[in-house]
Amino acid sequence: MVSLQTPVCEFDLPAIGFDLPGVDGKRWTLADCRGENGLLVMFICNHCPYVKAVRERIVRDAAELQGLGINAVAIMSNDPALYEEDSFENMVRVAEEFRFPFPYLLDESQLVAKQYGAVCTPDFFGYNADLRLQYRGRLDASGMGLAPEGSRRELFEAMQQVARTGKGPAQQIPSIGCSIKWRDG
Repeated sequence: MVSLQTPVCEFDLPAIGFDLPGVDGKRWTLADCRGENGLLVMFICNHCPYVKAVRERIVRDAAELQGLGINAVAIMSNDPALYEEDSFENMVRVAEEFRFPFPYLLDESQLVAKQYGAVCTPDFFGYNADLRLQYRGRLDASGMGLAPEGSRRELFEAMQQVARTGKGPAQQIPSIGCSIKWRDG
């Protein structure tokens, strides 16, 4: 397992459009996913221990952010030939098991991940109402474990600020996770 950190936030970078199949049988675009006050784009997968450690908190935070007008979308860009656990069938199962309150999409070509500059799972991109990047940090201080007692909900707090002001925090700590499993060639 290769552990990587995300780059620092490039404030005001525009969100990149996509049209991807979801585990619900529908195709989803950037316009379909956005909320009134912004959008959280998450690159996740099923097999990564970093994602598994925070799945319940991602679900909790995404559900709470919806109440603030921030929608979320999760995109799986790993090559499932390398990890069967990341297959579309397993994406459907995981989304149902954890009751994802957001679309879970397959980026089979890996083009969307490349266009966003995603490097690991989980990798979070928080956009304001104008779909301009305001957050590129971690969920919280948990890494692959439980969040330490009294830990801040960094991603939630940042996106709450984005919903209120349109701007993300100046200080952000990069997310850490497993490398995206790119296809050869």
